[in-house]
Amino acid sequence: MNVIDESGILAISTRLQRLSEQIRKDGFMVYKANGINFEPKWFPVIYTLHLKPVLSVVELATEIGYTHPSTITLLKELEKKKLIRSKKDKHDERKRLLQLSEKGKKLVEEMQPVWGIIIAAITELTDTQNNLMKAIVEVEQQLQQKSFFERAKAIMQMKNE
Repeated sequence: MNVIDESGILAISTRLQRLSEQIRKDGFMVYKANGINFEPKWFPVIYTLHLKPVLSVVELATEIGYTHPSTITLLKELEKKKLIRSKKDKHDERKRLLQLSEKGKKLVEEMQPVWGIIIAAITELTDTQNNLMKAIVEVEQQLQQKSFFERAKAIMQMKNE
């Protein structure tokens, strides 16, 4: 066991990041083993546009829960790979509407069977109760009610009283 593992809850952010990186790396290998050239970081955009075929940049950023600048960075990469395309909104010239390109739609078709494999592998990892997903949802809901910083600030104030 290393220092981070031994530090328990203090290192939760580091451990979640480490877990996320491992799953992403292995996800990349699963796609590659199935002959699909796909970066897991593209998943939120591709999957969202698969389910909601036309979205503005702001709508997409909201859907995936990323900041506007992070979303723009991903979109530039996906446009360069010709997996998505954008057009100006006819009603509002400032707005860009995004959708999967034909190449992006074809990629989704190829990936769908692989998603079943990924779901099965993650389910095996997280047990039949799906406790990890339940815990993530619970923490996300708690953070919506009161941020981590607000909680820490309240504790600091209590200690100073």
